[in-house]
Amino acid sequence: MLLLPTCHWCHVMERESFEDEEVAAVLNRDFVSIKVDREERPDVDHIYMSVCQAMTGQGGWPLTIVMTPEKKPFFAGTYFPKSSKWGRPGLLNVLSAIQERWRDHRQSILDLGEEIAGILRKQEQKPRQGQLSPKIVEDAFRQLEDSFEVQYGGFSPAPKFPAPHSMMFLLRYWHRTGNPKALAMVEKTLQAMQQGGIYDHLGYGFARYSTDEKWLVPHFEKMLYDNALLCCTYLEAYQCTGKSYYARIADEILTYVLRDMTDGRGGFYSAEDADSEGEEGKFYVFTREEIMSVLGGESGKIFSDYYHVTLQGNFEHGTNILNTIDRNTGDFAAQVGMSETECNQLLCDGRAKLFQYREQRVHPYKDDKILTAWNGLMIAAFAKAGRILDSAAYAEAAQRGLEFIMDKLIDGEGRLLARFRQGEAVHPAYLDDYAFLLWASLELYETVFSPAYLKWALELSAEVKRLFWDEANGGFFFYGDDGEQLISRPKELYDGAIPSGNSVAALALLKLARMTENKELMDMAAQQIRAFSAEAGKYPKAFTFFMMALEYYWAPYKKIVIAGSKDSANTWTMLTSPGRYFSPNTSVIYHDTDQPELLSAILPDVSQQPALEGRPTAYICENFTCRAPVTDISRYLQDLQQTANANFAQ
Repeated sequence: MLLLPTCHWCHVMERESFEDEEVAAVLNRDFVSIKVDREERPDVDHIYMSVCQAMTGQGGWPLTIVMTPEKKPFFAGTYFPKSSKWGRPGLLNVLSAIQERWRDHRQSILDLGEEIAGILRKQEQKPRQGQLSPKIVEDAFRQLEDSFEVQYGGFSPAPKFPAPHSMMFLLRYWHRTGNPKALAMVEKTLQAMQQGGIYDHLGYGFARYSTDEKWLVPHFEKMLYDNALLCCTYLEAYQCTGKSYYARIADEILTYVLRDMTDGRGGFYSAEDADSEGEEGKFYVFTREEIMSVLGGESGKIFSDYYHVTLQGNFEHGTNILNTIDRNTGDFAAQVGMSETECNQLLCDGRAKLFQYREQRVHPYKDDKILTAWNGLMIAAFAKAGRILDSAAYAEAAQRGLEFIMDKLIDGEGRLLARFRQGEAVHPAYLDDYAFLLWASLELYETVFSPAYLKWALELSAEVKRLFWDEANGGFFFYGDDGEQLISRPKELYDGAIPSGNSVAALALLKLARMTENKELMDMAAQQIRAFSAEAGKYPKAFTFFMMALEYYWAPYKKIVIAGSKDSANTWTMLTSPGRYFSPNTSVIYHDTDQPELLSAILPDVSQQPALEGRPTAYICENFTCRAPVTDISRYLQDLQQTANANFAQ
């Protein structure tokens, strides 16, 4: 049984079955029962979820698998009630049927298990390399365009998932082509999600997904990875549009993470539960009477009306999920006879009071595991925010997060580990852990410009190759060659709720290779892209982070080298100014003339780009050819803006 600690139906099955004496007696008599936290063992989950999807046509958690003693699966399903209901077989019925089959027809079960194991092994065989062509990126855009839901955004019918990496791809596509539809789809989706109940309007942060097409009714648990990736997306939307609204939402997400999801030593917790006091969403919903009681007569009425809070409710038992769907603040203010400024202040005051009122409730369970992979995503988000929002506090949070990983999640032999909790670090890290940390290290370097982060990135890239690289066929296996050897060793490319480690590694390795001009890294990343091109070409929409890697692979590379003393204000102006612009194919390198030896071992050629006459100097380079160096800050800022504009729609 594979479970998600914050999953509502996992808790239901736990209460109905695993804590039930009758079920326990059957399990203990006839089976060896194992419960696995799929977030700690994603390698196990990857394999057996694919089995469930192949055998039943669907997947999800709780994931129920029955295997032979040799760990070969022959039965799969998701949620089973204790007894049959809602058209679903009961767990007791299922267990009885399996036990009877095992007793009377054991060989047929063993044969089925062997057949399934053989299929899994066959999937590990050499992938068919496809023809690399820009058409694959165009196909990804067209598929997203065809699936786009015009009224409320998103790229699927209900249930709707945020899919931040699809939006990040669309922003890059818009940047390259100038196609306004790509940007419009992103803006519509980002705004609709924030207006819906999937966003916590009081405490901030996004829930995992919406059960309806309007983003109104969420599955209430909050996952660290969703909020990290969505923060990155809102930040990039801010860069693309200049609209402060997107910066505000990114800032609110990080406010939530720092307040509720950050360990005192700098690591980030995994998730918050959907349930409290045994009810899904109970912590988050309000009756109209409650709001009127907390805020008072007129203020309570205006607040309730603005957030669509009614006596009947829009959720269970007459309760309400706060939302601003189809709400325009200016129009609403006029309707209630207020200026927009006055209305915004009333709403702000109301949110603060209701937040404090809600804090007195029983909070949902917090999953305080610190997962290396998800922390990598959050570190990347904080680093981007530090750069784009010019926030020293966010840059510091990113640094503390990475320091936590380096201090707590590396064993005595230098092996990265996957999970830390209550002083214990366990499980050899998986591809996602390494790939997401590699991405985070590059984001952090371009925010604080410490050569230590580039050095760490190079060390991570060497470890990724040593532990996960498929020398014969290219691409990375999900778990290392020093890990527990399961019945198959998959290579994952599909971007689910989290982008695949292979896709993130491809983009990060390409970027690191270009920053350091490392041919070996570039060749490895190129081989990886070729290895997966046929698979991605079948349905490009499902591989949007891989599409981002392809966009980067084909794009003209731009690098800005800033040489100067860190004590000079102009040096830091030159270093930080590129963060204003959305220029995903541009890297910024800092040549610290006070300590040139720190970077020389990594980037020896940087010594050939000095600070002229002791003044901060900028070298803007494209395709390994640099313009004349610039020391005038005004001229540099002008050139930077022209460079950013030149990136657009080439």
